[in-house]
Amino acid sequence: MAAAHEHLADSADETPIPFRQAVESLRAARLRPEMEIDPTPAPKRLAPFAYALEAAVVERGSGADGEDTDLADGRLVLLYNPAGQEAWAGTFRVVTLARAELEPEMGTDPLLPEVSWSWLTGALDARAVRYGEPSGTVTRAGSHYFGGLAAREPATQIEIRASWTPAEGPGGVPDLAAHLAAWCDLLCQVAGLPPVPLDAAPRGGVVPLPQRRGPQPR
Repeated sequence: MAAAHEHLADSADETPIPFRQAVESLRAARLRPEMEIDPTPAPKRLAPFAYALEAAVVERGSGADGEDTDLADGRLVLLYNPAGQEAWAGTFRVVTLARAELEPEMGTDPLLPEVSWSWLTGALDARAVRYGEPSGTVTRAGSHYFGGLAAREPATQIEIRASWTPAEGPGGVPDLAAHLAAWCDLLCQVAGLPPVPLDAAPRGGVVPLPQRRGPQPR
């Protein structure tokens, strides 16, 4: 996985060691085989240093023509400010987006936002990830099609945006591999995939995912 931010690619000597080690931790993460993950340009105005990844949960050869299909997708951004930020209560911040399509009737479930947020916190707890200052939003939107698109069934999209401060470990560096793995667990859950056993005993429960809408062609 190549570096996706010029702070690493062009100015490695000027990049703080904790940030470089945190990025290496992301690169070293072992993820489920359904995950496709790649670096992507990171925002430049949120923090002095940033690194970003985009990911998709892919079902191999499930399309009508045998092509792969995306079941869910998202983005993870790692921010670092050596001076710290008061709102973060730390020097690192993880900012994420996860989105997928659900069955249309799920859009009317009044508990969907609370349950969706519990998927995130449950994924972090199951990986025994230490974090603080969580915040985020859960958005649901319904699409109805007309005219030339009238044959398409109504669709309900869910979007989970969240951020949290990873607890720092030795040398001031968080275990970002565990944070990335937990976020990928969330993506797999919103995609409707069954959970896989973890090496460590899970901590905290995860609310079961309602039925997911069928896979969408890539």
